[in-house]
Amino acid sequence: MERGSKVNLGLKKGSEFTIPERIRIVRDYQSSGMTKQAIWYKYTGHKQEHGQILNWMIKYNLGESKTDKRGSLETNEKQMKKHKKVLELTEDAFENLQLKKRILDLERQLKEAELKAIAFSTMVDIAEKEFNIPIRKKFNTKP
Repeated sequence: MERGSKVNLGLKKGSEFTIPERIRIVRDYQSSGMTKQAIWYKYTGHKQEHGQILNWMIKYNLGESKTDKRGSLETNEKQMKKHKKVLELTEDAFENLQLKKRILDLERQLKEAELKAIAFSTMVDIAEKEFNIPIRKKFNTKP
């Protein structure tokens, strides 16, 4: 029996597969609809594949996303412009969110200051009535 012709379940590590075996594993993953872990277990007997199948897809240019997304320079420039606009929008949205948060914080501080002013004024009024002493300065008096 040839070494590259048959995969022995549980006897090979990812680095021991030949290139045709790796391609066959990736094609099996793409066509079967199974998870990468399930395919890895099927061929190696190990439950964790640690990204090996994805690495093979990239290395041997077997990923659908790699071949489909390669386009002309013009297409890539359009995508980059769209991405830049999205980033600008997210930066603007983040800045708006920060400004709204700042406004809410300042409004809360203003309400608190107004309540303190009312409380202080009420306290001075009560003290003036109970102790019969003028606490507030009279503005129209001449020295």
